[in-house]
Amino acid sequence: MAERRWRDDDVEDDPGTMNDHEESQPVARRPLPRIVAVANQKGGVGKTTTSVNLGAALAELGYRVLVVDLDPQGNATTGLGVDARNFEQSMYDVIMRDAPLEDCIEPTSTKNLFVAPATIDLAGAEIELVPAFSRELKLKRAIQTVIDDFDFVLIDCPPSLGLITVNGLAAADEVLVPIQCEYYALEGLSQLLRNVSLVAANLNSGLEVSTIVLTMYDARTKLSDQVVADVREHFGSRVCRNVIPRTVRLSEAPSFGQPITVFDPTSRGAIAYRELAREVSGGTP
Repeated sequence: MAERRWRDDDVEDDPGTMNDHEESQPVARRPLPRIVAVANQKGGVGKTTTSVNLGAALAELGYRVLVVDLDPQGNATTGLGVDARNFEQSMYDVIMRDAPLEDCIEPTSTKNLFVAPATIDLAGAEIELVPAFSRELKLKRAIQTVIDDFDFVLIDCPPSLGLITVNGLAAADEVLVPIQCEYYALEGLSQLLRNVSLVAANLNSGLEVSTIVLTMYDARTKLSDQVVADVREHFGSRVCRNVIPRTVRLSEAPSFGQPITVFDPTSRGAIAYRELAREVSGGTP
């Protein structure tokens, strides 16, 4: 295992989310490398968007980042410009056939950013894993073989709480939960938190929900502000000060196979994910 490197994760005040009389609360110090599961069983909350764009923004800061795509839809893979026709092995081979993870990793067009791609084959892995020996720890063992090469591993979990997601949670040190600023934002979150607790109790004692990211924020609606207030009241300092806006450019970027920081570097979405990367990581390495 690589030497763990510590950093003070102090972040600057964000006038959009803190008032002038509040003091900046430092994010808990965390060692590198960090393995982060991006999870929420609710679909359409921005898991893949956050995995891809947070990964790209961290890479831009100088961290070496691996995005592990565990979603059978493979959206993180295509969103980073990797074509399924151009690689021979995917996360299906790693999880179901014990293929070395390093043989599966593909570079992206962004410096320091790599992806372990997914294909539709993963859809069948949920059933195939049921009789497998030590089925919940396959991803954990695979990541341990490459962790020395990366500062951040971001695991893009599928929108479910099945065995694939359990593999992601069992492999991670921490969980990042994207929550959309919409009406049913907190629906199902208690079940996710229960599952994180179960995984922590039985498979991965150090696992915790470390970070909550508010996505799809629309400043024109009172609903968005109400959701932000509710989530901050529930989860306190675990909620990132930087929120991700709902923008057309963020929606368009995946179809061009580029993270927002490349597709439109000066857009509100790119700026938001850069600020989020600084907040999550504590700045440049």
